[in-house]
Amino acid sequence: MSSDELKKHMSSSDTTPIWKIISVASIAAGVQFGWALQLSLLTPYVQLLGVSHAMSSLIWLCGPISGILVQPIVGYSSDRSKSRLGRRKPFIATGTTLICIAVLLIGFAADLGHNLGDDLTKKTKPRAVALFVIGFWILDIANNIVQDPSRAFLADLSRHNHKKMRLANGFFSFFMAVGNILGYAVGSLPASYKFLPFTKTTSCDTYCANLKTCFIVDIVFLLLVVVVPLFIVAEPEPESVHDDGVPFFAQVKTSFKNLGRPMWILFLVTAFNWIAWFPFIMFNTDWVGLEIYGGKPQGTEDQKRVYDMGVRAGSLGLMLTAATLGLMSLLIDPMSRMLGGARRTWGVVNFVLAAALICTLPITKSAERARRHLPPGTPPSSSIKTATLFLFAVTGIPQAATYSIPFALASMYSSDSGAGHGLSLGLMNLAICVPQMLVSLISGPWDSLFGGGNLPAFLLGGGSAIISGILALTIIPPSSANA
Repeated sequence: MSSDELKKHMSSSDTTPIWKIISVASIAAGVQFGWALQLSLLTPYVQLLGVSHAMSSLIWLCGPISGILVQPIVGYSSDRSKSRLGRRKPFIATGTTLICIAVLLIGFAADLGHNLGDDLTKKTKPRAVALFVIGFWILDIANNIVQDPSRAFLADLSRHNHKKMRLANGFFSFFMAVGNILGYAVGSLPASYKFLPFTKTTSCDTYCANLKTCFIVDIVFLLLVVVVPLFIVAEPEPESVHDDGVPFFAQVKTSFKNLGRPMWILFLVTAFNWIAWFPFIMFNTDWVGLEIYGGKPQGTEDQKRVYDMGVRAGSLGLMLTAATLGLMSLLIDPMSRMLGGARRTWGVVNFVLAAALICTLPITKSAERARRHLPPGTPPSSSIKTATLFLFAVTGIPQAATYSIPFALASMYSSDSGAGHGLSLGLMNLAICVPQMLVSLISGPWDSLFGGGNLPAFLLGGGSAIISGILALTIIPPSSANA
């Protein structure tokens, strides 16, 4: 049977029930719960341990570096795995275990650092920082180990059916939103440590204890959503990828050579899209605490207090982002049909992202002007808070497209070419990780060049979002975008 005949046969005989796709897609909620805590709480936390704002951006290099190395290797290996447990499940289980270890290491970094000799009277806690960084690296590696096989599992269950692939990626995006909402909601609580009072110690203050409590909750939630699909959803038999004995790097080289023009264009648009996103992802809650609320993580007690208030307000804003993301994830497919295809949808929402990033400038300037007439440590006015939260909510619209459209297209392209879903999605991740590395390297010096703060990187992201929107509208092939 030819490749085309096989795809036609599999599409017509597809019997995968939707509940199985939903069950596997729900893994995204567990991963994203921890990712939400990571995004909202860890940049402020590492600054509380004594790392400067400029240097904190370098810690985020571990995410893209691990993504570049781990996702293609995991994708390649899972495509060819002959484990009796399945191709994808062993990787999902291993990654989940590593996530649990990583978040415990991060959450207890201050306590462990103090036990190993950190002086609590000093600004920088070097041992706690070292443990934090190790945990951060393990966490990002583990997230990549889980996420790529989970998406590949969904592609396997879709069995070359493009409509089901779009639906599966839509559900994956929806559950990412669910995980975000829960993670940001827990992260925004002012005294979550009271549920687990033992988390507050001499070396771990209220903010640290809250973070520790959140990560313990994360472990419980992650295990709940991962264990169910691992036990009740059987993996389909491999259909198109076989162990041909070709070494990994040779296979990657061949895959790059055989990538069609649509995939290269998809890489390019995705790269500019993530140059736009990553500054905001790294520093959104820090922006609220530092520039909207006027606090400082290493300032006076009043400045620390108001900074913490701003970080929690930013977590609330990210929860609104996630709520919008969840709604838009269910609407992205009908919206694409209404706008004439994924190309137009992706292009339009990139302009929405650009507008949101650019609007951080007037909101920040308004907050700064208002603070001149207020006593130190006073939170911003309700109108500035509302504008900030509205901006966060709006970013959920383009985020829904970012989390679904490129991955759906990549699954379609790999399915059409007969390539393995795992390796193809791993290569797709390079278009995300390389821009993240670039942003991590330049955002600190770039912000410092313009006087510090987060606005320079945000405005750079706004310009990149405009470029990404233009490219999506003009060079993504219409036939592929409408597939």
